[in-house]
Amino acid sequence: MKVRIASPLRSYTGRSTVNASGSTLAALLDDLERQYPGIRFRMIDEQERIRPHVRFFANGKQIFDLMQPLDAAGEVIIVQALSGG
Repeated sequence: MKVRIASPLRSYTGRSTVNASGSTLAALLDDLERQYPGIRFRMIDEQERIRPHVRFFANGKQIFDLMQPLDAAGEVIIVQALSGG
């Protein structure tokens, strides 16, 4: 499936759109981690929760659960807020 990568994460992928597979969001993130080591930790914390500044959208709907089933023909968009002071 097509995955659109947030700008702050493109240092891992080198591009804005990549392909990954997985029947759930967790499986998709595992595949992204396999392809781009280190990217998953930027989105998921040590307690296996989505980090507060990261949002996932599948086919236009926000995903809140790592076990959310995904459509293999769909698209996932990863959005990451920037912070600073």
